[in-house]
Amino acid sequence: MWLLILVLAGKMAAVFAGWTHPVLALALWFGPDLVLAYHVFSPHAQGLLCMARRFRTSRPEVWLTIDDGPDPDDTPRILELLVAHQARATFFVIGERAARHPELIRAIVAGGHEIAHHTQTHPLATFWCASPGRVARELDEALAVLQPLGVRPTRFRPPAGIKNPWLAAALRERHLVAVGWSARGREIRAGAPQVVADRVLAGLSPGSILLLHEGPPVPAAIRVEAIRLVLERLKAQGYRCVVPPAEQIDGGKN
Repeated sequence: MWLLILVLAGKMAAVFAGWTHPVLALALWFGPDLVLAYHVFSPHAQGLLCMARRFRTSRPEVWLTIDDGPDPDDTPRILELLVAHQARATFFVIGERAARHPELIRAIVAGGHEIAHHTQTHPLATFWCASPGRVARELDEALAVLQPLGVRPTRFRPPAGIKNPWLAAALRERHLVAVGWSARGREIRAGAPQVVADRVLAGLSPGSILLLHEGPPVPAAIRVEAIRLVLERLKAQGYRCVVPPAEQIDGGKN
């Protein structure tokens, strides 16, 4: 909320300064907008919403998180990989996709993994400017999809980490904690699964939160294969994939 106050204060100050100090007025008018834009669109900015980027552990453990499912082609194959590597993961699922594939939600839970919240429709282009009512619908509709399946998420990740001025309060009301990441694969921009694995594991350390994706629009030849490579390299380096309990997570802290 302090960011919104800053923007309004800047506009008011610009009006008063504009008559005699036009350059200062321009800075006062647009400067706070740039600050607000940074905190909205930068995944690691914490001004509007604290998002955990790591978890506390002294052991060789990481948190594997998989966004944008469930997907009928990818999810079963990912679950097989997780079994083979004795790994646990958190699936940040999209509500409307969960509604189409409830059997996959049940399979994820049966495998001992966590279901987390990734909005109802994944409104990547418009989430930043969504009204309070739209934010509430994105949260509540996905919760309504998952509730009959016996799932009540406690963790949330906005699309691409993009914030919204009304999001923090809406999450508090629903007892949802925002989770970011330490490293991500940027699969859409990768030409090969090896590139994705290199990106995700660069700077690996205990407590890292790793972000990968399933389903379109990631190229089919990359998404599951990249997860396989990451799991193999983690195992070779002696790391385990765990789902940390709430007490090991500090929202917004590195």
